[in-house]
Amino acid sequence: MADFDAIVIGAGTVGAAIGYGLGLRKWRVLVLDGADTDFRAARANFGLVWSQGKGRGMPAYQMLTKRSSDMWPEFHRELRDTTGGMAIDYQHSGGIAFCMGDEGLEERQTLIAALHAEHIAFCPDIGEPDVEMLTRDEVQGLMPELRLGNRVSGASFGKRDGHVNPLQLLSALHKAIRIQGGEIRGNTVVEDIRPGTGGYEVRSGRARWRAERVIIAAGIASGDLGRLVGLNVPVRAQRGQVLVTQRLAPLLPLPCSGLRQTAEGTIMIGATKEEVGADVSATTRASAWLSRKTVEIAPDLARAQLVRHWSGLRIMTPDGHPVYAQSEEHPGIFVASCHSGVTLAAVHASELAGHIAAGALPANYETFHHRRFDVQTTH
Repeated sequence: MADFDAIVIGAGTVGAAIGYGLGLRKWRVLVLDGADTDFRAARANFGLVWSQGKGRGMPAYQMLTKRSSDMWPEFHRELRDTTGGMAIDYQHSGGIAFCMGDEGLEERQTLIAALHAEHIAFCPDIGEPDVEMLTRDEVQGLMPELRLGNRVSGASFGKRDGHVNPLQLLSALHKAIRIQGGEIRGNTVVEDIRPGTGGYEVRSGRARWRAERVIIAAGIASGDLGRLVGLNVPVRAQRGQVLVTQRLAPLLPLPCSGLRQTAEGTIMIGATKEEVGADVSATTRASAWLSRKTVEIAPDLARAQLVRHWSGLRIMTPDGHPVYAQSEEHPGIFVASCHSGVTLAAVHASELAGHIAAGALPANYETFHHRRFDVQTTH
């Protein structure tokens, strides 16, 4: 039986960021990845580092995403230094969410105002809003090479937003963990977690490992694994489909919600939100809808050739917000579940990993406990 300081179950962006953060604290980490056929949100990620528009009804989540966005430049520098300069194509120049028609503009204005009001009530010293509404002409001025469709009425601009290559990010996190002395084992399906001498035993087939801390960050499998240790986290899969065009001359200097140009010149178009269980089929219906939506925003993209179409799963809780909790029955075992693994990677590595190492989540994480989903029945 091999001993580690921490075992992370799940080698996606969430688990890898936590493992990397523990490695920064000189912990010896084992990261266990599932079977190659597992559903992996990290493979289908759109790559936005995004805070605007998130957290309606949970100001603590707004603060978490903003805090992580602010941490991202330092997180990026540290990851680059650890990996010897590995590129992840991170850009941090703000982001755009297009509004379509007067109704869309009004809805966006209402959402942004409501989010700011919630944040002020939760944290009165927040200061000025970090999202502003732009007119159509202001949007066009920011994107002179992109001819806007007639129905584009404006946009919201989030100064904290940016984007990154999500596959390169995941690869860099894995490389960093190994450089730090950690291990990553693929094709390892965890079957059991149980108390053992000096911590907990994690079992997969005939293999066993022991650690003082165990972190469950296994995406859709986190529900079943959590129930083994008293962490009853309700998670579900939500399908998202993405299109990718041929390489084009620079058109989008800023990432947009559902539309971004990569460093290689391709344009990513996304993403659907489909409640179809664990079905990861790519459908022509989704392709048609995404294409129509894109051409409505940018008519000239109608001439762009599509070269890829994929589908993946987001990991969602009932309210769409993250879950972070420690097992009351088994202290030292934690669960981390969210669908914003790229945005929250910085806070997972820089902050959450520190709390896990210390052995307790602070009071400001209490909002994220899965007990918020418990339904109390009164008679």
